[in-house]
Amino acid sequence: MPDKRKNGKELKPELGKKEYEGELRNLQTKLVEMQEWVTASHAKVVVVFEGRDAAGKGGVIHRIMERVSPRVVRHVALPAPTERERSQLYMQRYLKEMPAGGEVTVFDRSWYNRALVEHVMGFCTDKQYADFLRLCPGFESLLKSNGIILVKYWFEVSEKEQHRRFLRRIEDRMRRWKLSPMDLESHRRWYDYSRARDAMFAATDIPQSPWNVVQADDKERARLNCISHLLSAVPWKPIAQEKVKLPKRQKPKGYKAPDWNFHYVPEKY
Repeated sequence: MPDKRKNGKELKPELGKKEYEGELRNLQTKLVEMQEWVTASHAKVVVVFEGRDAAGKGGVIHRIMERVSPRVVRHVALPAPTERERSQLYMQRYLKEMPAGGEVTVFDRSWYNRALVEHVMGFCTDKQYADFLRLCPGFESLLKSNGIILVKYWFEVSEKEQHRRFLRRIEDRMRRWKLSPMDLESHRRWYDYSRARDAMFAATDIPQSPWNVVQADDKERARLNCISHLLSAVPWKPIAQEKVKLPKRQKPKGYKAPDWNFHYVPEKY
């Protein structure tokens, strides 16, 4: 039973490390099975991850990618557009990353940059922003009409928890690399991002491609909940596996290892 209350909401008991790792392993096993179905059925799957900075998108993507083949499940995190890309159609750089049959593309931020960071930071015009919100549902309908299974996630973290995570990045040298100038600005512009999120949801949270909101203050539970939902959102089924028999090694036929002075790595541990 929940043991605390916070802001009127019941909090669940702390998730133990052993329980978390066991559940994660079960889910990752099913991700591998889903991957096998994608390959066998030539399905095309796109998973979009958006959310506030420090909400934990990277953590769940890492757990998704950890056990699957990068040849089937591709992680796409595009850098800032080049001068040439800025002169192209906005969606053009994302279209070339779309999956072929038998592939999954995981977008770590996506075309929704225009509705969020580009709009909030003034990197696009008001017209470009308005056009995006108006045309985006049609773009996603085009993807789906071409056989793409589209799943969209928004990771929501509370103001207090985001603040705590930013402070931890500042204080921990192993996490400092995660803290960019854009992160600092997003901390300052909390309510600008809130308004941008609300407008994005109003325009693009439609029945054909809804937003799935992941409550991410508890990172471990957020990872498990998101992966579990993804497994339910893709209509996969287990594929029968052929039995694999390990062949016997060939005979050496006189082979002898050369007497070379190898440069071995020092065994310090």
